[in-house]
Order: sequence, then C-alpha cells, then structure tokens
Amino acid sequence: MPETRLLFKDIDVPGIDRIDVYGQHGGYQSLRKAVLDMTPEAVLAEVMASNLRGRGGAGFPTGRKWSFLPKDGRTRYLVCNADESEPGTCKDQEIIYRHPHLLIEGVAASAYAIGAEHAFIYLRGEFKVGYQILERAIAEARGKGYLGDDVLGSGRRIDITLYLGAGAYICGEETALLNSLEGKRGHPRLKPPFPAMVGLYGMPTVVNNVETLSAVVPILAMGGAAYARLGTEKSTGTKLFSVSGPVRNPGNFEVELGKVTLRELVFDLAGGPLEGREIKGIIPGGSSVPILPPEKLDVALDYEALAAAGTMLGSGGVIVLDDRSCVVKSTLRLMEFYRHESCGFCTPCREGTVWLGQVLERIEAGLGQANDLDLLRSLSRNIEGRTFCPLGEAAIAVLQSGLETYRDEYQAHIDQGRCPLGEAAR
Repeated sequence: MPETRLLFKDIDVPGIDRIDVYGQHGGYQSLRKAVLDMTPEAVLAEVMASNLRGRGGAGFPTGRKWSFLPKDGRTRYLVCNADESEPGTCKDQEIIYRHPHLLIEGVAASAYAIGAEHAFIYLRGEFKVGYQILERAIAEARGKGYLGDDVLGSGRRIDITLYLGAGAYICGEETALLNSLEGKRGHPRLKPPFPAMVGLYGMPTVVNNVETLSAVVPILAMGGAAYARLGTEKSTGTKLFSVSGPVRNPGNFEVELGKVTLRELVFDLAGGPLEGREIKGIIPGGSSVPILPPEKLDVALDYEALAAAGTMLGSGGVIVLDDRSCVVKSTLRLMEFYRHESCGFCTPCREGTVWLGQVLERIEAGLGQANDLDLLRSLSRNIEGRTFCPLGEAAIAVLQSGLETYRDEYQAHIDQGRCPLGEAAR
C-alpha cells in the first residue's frame, strides 16, 4: 500500500534540510505566493477551505481557530507547539530533524495569515539536536530574505524565536506552554479566556503544532479546495502516524485520512507483527486514548470513525501490543509516566495517578487483592472529568479501556499471583 505524501514528499531527498536543496524542490514558493500575491485574509480563506484540523490531538479546525483572533489592533503572536511529549508519537520530530525548512515556511506563512510579526517555536527540552538544526535553518532563511524585517521585499516583518523548554509533558497543553514561554511554571491556565483573546504576554495568540503548521505549505501550493478533496468530508487531507511496538517496520507514515484502515497501516505499511506473533491490541492515537482490541482493526483512520469505535485519532501515535505484551505491565508503564509528569496543580491528578500506580504495581508484582479491579475503576472515576486540564483524562484512558477489554488478564494476575504470560512478557 503506497503512502499519500504531502509533508513527507521530499523528506528522503539528500540534503533537504539545507535551504538550497529545499529551494530546488519548490521550497518557499508557498511563502512567496502568500506574501507577494495574496492578502492575509486570502491565505486564511485557503486554510478555511481546506478544513485542516489541528494535528496535535484535539482536531479543531485550524482556520476557525485563526479566525477567533480579535480585530482590535493589539499585537498578535503565533506559537508553534513542538513539545511533542506524547508516548508513542515522534512524527513532529522527524519534520524538525529531517525537513526543518518545511516547518519554518509553514510558520512564516501562517504568521503572515494571522498578522503576527513574531512567531515562537517551543521545543521539548530533550530536542537539543533539533534546536540546533532549526537554529541553522532559521539563519539560512533570514539570509535568503524569507524571515526578517522585510520578507521578500514586501515590507512585512516576520521573524521566529526558538525556545527550549525543560522537558515537561504538561507543557504540551497550550496554556501551560504559554506560561513556560513567559518564564513561569508550566501550569495550565483557566479557560476562558482562551489564548486567541489573552495568550502570550496577554496578547491574542494562536498555538498550533508542528504538523498543522507544516500542512499550510502544501495547502497554499495546491489550494484549499484541492486539499479538502483528500480524505473525507470532515477529516480532510493527510495525517502522519507513528507506528511503534513489536512490528517489522516501525516508523512514521503519511496516509490520506479515512482511506486507510488501522489494519492496513499496521500490516501493510508497518509490516505487521513479528514472526509467529499476533496482535493483542492497538493504542491508535498516543498513550492518552483508549486501546482497541484486534477485532476493531478494520476501522478507518479518521476522526469520526475512530470516535465511533470508542477511541480517538489523537496525535497519531500508534502503539502496537502483541500476544507477548502484558496489558497490566504496559498500563503500569504509562501510569508511571503520567504520575511523573503530573504538574501537581490539582488533587485528582496529583494523588490519583499515585494511587493508581501503586495498585497496578501490586497487581503486577503478584500481590493483587480481590477488590483491586473495582478499586482501579473507582479511582479512575474520581479522576474522570475532575481535573483542571486534560492530563488526568489522558492518564486513565488506557487503564479504563483495558479493564473493559482485558479484564480476564487483570483477573488472572490476581488469581495466579503472577503475570499469566510468564517471564517472557513484555
């Protein structure tokens, strides 16, 4: 099965991370078209026509988000969320490391569309090499006149500042990111007001992730209407998926939304499970979405179909579990991550993830008690809908769905006093 490549179209070209090679393959033509031939309103109209939905997880229409900015003359900012901390997700990193000018062009064109003279790229603290790559690419873009005080002689000022965070999952949440960018603790803000009204430094701000802003480049090249013809009516265009776990060909793949099933992605593009193994379940959208059992693998990869199947498209981080994967152990690993990454701001998340981790540790160690499964369900319900930001909901998604679908495996841990898969369990 072939991919449908828009963002990854030239990613395998040797030297594409350098501006001269990028330019030889059509680079910065979308920015040139936007700044020299279109008004900001016209660029916004193309993004609206594309029906591009945010690729960070929420799936909110990008053009509509941009349109919320008030027309009151205040300074506007664009912030690119390159924090990408979701377990199982590594597609934004690939753009940053291998195709940095695509992101820079997308950021610059998007900043022009919303009337922002200054854009920020906020990178996760561990992306130090990515920071250096982007730093070099931004310098190249300035040298060619694609960034600076007079972009392409248009009289428009567009510049980009890089900011390296401290490596906190919570800063992937847009308001916590803004607090971090302002030098404050990475705690989420109360909404409303939303960033479109009161964002960075109290000014109107748009926050989009790497994949979303990069998609603006092909949208301007082909036109919003043509982009909207890819995918489905409500899930348009292409999407990057990161496939990890015990498969033959793990990696990042770009496919047309709604035209490829989860089974086709995992078996055809990612090569399927390792020899002699079978799929036990798949987490299709990063670790913060419910797990799907193998009988649901023929679901189409789009926002609506996955929601109807009881899960979410999320960030597109596809985590595969095979028949050697222990669901309890896998869930415990994820809970340890969320326990560590909780910012501690609200009690249900701060305390709930600790208690859930302790009960899961007890079960995995063979010391589970008869009422532990009911206790896990009760604790997770005390988190559900009661946290200040979505991290709490993210922490319990795999646990709750796993208790529903793989309850027998949880119960076997308690009844047998050990993992039923034995020492070979992943």
